[in-house]
Amino acid sequence: MLEPQRRLHILRGVSLLTGPFRRPPIWVPLLIFVLLLIADQLLKAWALSHLTPGQPPVVAVPGVLEWVLVFNTGAAWSMFSGSAAPLALGRLLVGLGILGYVLWRPQTRFLTVVLSMIAAGAVGNAIDGLRLGRVTDMIHAPPLSAVTKVIGQGSFPIFNLADSCVVVGTILLVIGTFIADRPKRTL
Repeated sequence: MLEPQRRLHILRGVSLLTGPFRRPPIWVPLLIFVLLLIADQLLKAWALSHLTPGQPPVVAVPGVLEWVLVFNTGAAWSMFSGSAAPLALGRLLVGLGILGYVLWRPQTRFLTVVLSMIAAGAVGNAIDGLRLGRVTDMIHAPPLSAVTKVIGQGSFPIFNLADSCVVVGTILLVIGTFIADRPKRTL
């Protein structure tokens, strides 16, 4: 049972970013970071050993998820193509910087998870860029392509788990910021 003061804070919509909740132990961001990084690298290794570039998609979940092996020497949507090494170095610095920040200045549970996700994604793609000179992508989501085609932007790019960590983490961070800025309701 929550003590009355804490229950009142929760009912008032305490900020996900700055709430009174206890900060997680120092090992939590490291665990999240390492698990996501390992999952990303294992999925990329699987794709490199089981998929062939230029081949038709392999359906994983009909109408939802397909496997297609492609490589990207740039950033999202192939921006800065041919810049794998400088982008990889930048990703590595940003990812390790974010992780270092979370370890040095512990955050709320929400921020710990979100920032650890973003850090793992950045480092996951940095590893590819430094090791292979390109990022391995293998996930195609037909529903996302349907949306981008409707707005005249062609197929949605093929992506990887690291990309998902960065994008989902960033979206959650933005949503958390809006929730944190919302005026508190009184009971």
